[in-house]
Amino acid sequence: MVETTTSFIERLKARLAERVVSVREALGETTLEVTPESWFESARILRDEPDFGFEQLVDLCGVDFLGYGDDEWETTDVSNEGFSRGVDGAGPGRFSWENRPRGNGPERRFSVVVHLLSVRNNRRLRLRCFAADNSLPTVSSLVDVYPVANWFERECFDLFGILFEGHPDLRRILTDYGFVGHPFRKDFPLTGNVEVRYDAERQRVVYEPVSIEPRVGVPRVVREDSRWQQAASEHPRKDPATP
Repeated sequence: MVETTTSFIERLKARLAERVVSVREALGETTLEVTPESWFESARILRDEPDFGFEQLVDLCGVDFLGYGDDEWETTDVSNEGFSRGVDGAGPGRFSWENRPRGNGPERRFSVVVHLLSVRNNRRLRLRCFAADNSLPTVSSLVDVYPVANWFERECFDLFGILFEGHPDLRRILTDYGFVGHPFRKDFPLTGNVEVRYDAERQRVVYEPVSIEPRVGVPRVVREDSRWQQAASEHPRKDPATP
């Protein structure tokens, strides 16, 4: 008997119980969100129990939800000024860098997302949790469950400033020595904070405050794409376990 996606979701809910925040299936993909306190244990269960068997961690990344869903202008209708408005920042509803979203943002700002693969059961799963503290986002390291998470977590720490408790060597991995800030955070300026040049008189590289006016990336719009709905109706997806 072919297993359905619905039965897989029900098994996740039954086994993880109070650890589950939400579980949903969309576009043939299952996303499971768990509490930050059960992050490590949930990953261990998903790896070790044959009913799930997610023996491989494919990817790990961070997400910053600051300003999520806040569009800079109404985009439900077509306009004749969209391109120039996005480039020049002259349209109605456009906010300047000084008025950009600040602070800790939403109640749950930083999340960690991993993609798991079960070769045995021919199934994939997206596992996610939100850090409990926006000012010092911290989640448990998964290195003891998936050793390959080592460098992924270092990258996430470097770019998003998310700490991984229990990581054996949590250091920056992409940015330069002495780099200030975390460049993938939404409140980090796209132009950076400093610029580098070679000073002929001093005969060395010097760091100076950036001289470019920061810009806000546009637009930030969250909406459903009708093309996905049309494609789903024309080509229904099969269950991964279907031969």
